[in-house]
Amino acid sequence: MISAQVLSSTSLTLGWLGYVPLLLWAACRAPWVELCTDRRRQHLLFGTVFALFALWLVRRDFDTGVSYHFIGMTAVTLLLDWPLALLGGFMAQVGLLLLGRQDLAAFGVNGLLIVALPVLVTEVCALLVERAQPRNLFVYIFCCGFFAAALTVLLCLIAGLGLLWLDGRFAMPEWLSDFAGYLWLMMFPEAFINGTVISALVVFCPEWLETFNRTRYLQAPWKDDQP
Repeated sequence: MISAQVLSSTSLTLGWLGYVPLLLWAACRAPWVELCTDRRRQHLLFGTVFALFALWLVRRDFDTGVSYHFIGMTAVTLLLDWPLALLGGFMAQVGLLLLGRQDLAAFGVNGLLIVALPVLVTEVCALLVERAQPRNLFVYIFCCGFFAAALTVLLCLIAGLGLLWLDGRFAMPEWLSDFAGYLWLMMFPEAFINGTVISALVVFCPEWLETFNRTRYLQAPWKDDQP
């Protein structure tokens, strides 16, 4: 998460211009009828919003104006699908804003970095896995859970550092050349958290996952001697 003090006015404006249309698009594509009539979906949505809000509160704020925290949007996207995931991330951001833990001016930029980009990465991974149509559920767990979460951290950090470098208001650390070593320490826990959540949901509550094909992954194994 990035503070508004280290971003230029151009970046802050572009962040709002990019984030607001995505939220409107997600609101148009969200399954409002099913959401209003299905209490299970309502509980899942508000439960994930609270979980994201609590997860994002556990963070390390640096004096330079940036903060580090786990993202968690990979599991949310697989659980709710991308429209509700975007809206759920937005509601969690609003909670942080009300507590004064996020700048209103940087709301759009942070929304693109910690909500929109993770949702995009996870959705692309889920679509590629679904196109391949694997029958092994571990492919879904690893590629959509563990791998997507690790890739999300990598791309979010690169995008955030690139934005700070372009604006020129952030003093880049001298140890940036050693960044690759620290990168693994960020990618692994994010992948572990999201992958573990998805693994548990696949085992105990597969019907909760909107992106999980229960018919293909959980069908009885095929035997060659069957007629």
